[in-house]
Amino acid sequence: QVQLVESGGGLVQAGGSLRLSCAAVGRTFSSYTKGWFRQAPGKEREFVAAISGSGGSTYYVASVKDRFTIARDNAKNTVYLQMNSLKPEDTAVYYCAARPTFFRVTTGEYSDWGQGTQVTVSS
Repeated sequence: QVQLVESGGGLVQAGGSLRLSCAAVGRTFSSYTKGWFRQAPGKEREFVAAISGSGGSTYYVASVKDRFTIARDNAKNTVYLQMNSLKPEDTAVYYCAARPTFFRVTTGEYSDWGQGTQVTVSS
């Protein structure tokens, strides 16, 4: 069974940093585009960042650009989201997802999803 397992969430003060990890278990996703999404209470799921299978292409939502960095280690079958200068409005459950191609990455059209990890930023 294929699983995407997120980790690294937690409680942090505004201005702090967290690094989220998403490990693929049960199947190799090295050629797949990986995306991070988030959903805050009462809000719709929002695209955060995506990275192509090779890692050569990335894309970010404007609100996190220059603060968040997406990266991947295909040898470990893991994708990361380094989050710096965190703000209270970054509070959400963060999900990683996988899709075959680096196309329409901001939509929710991904084939596999993790269960999510909670990130809470206090003011």
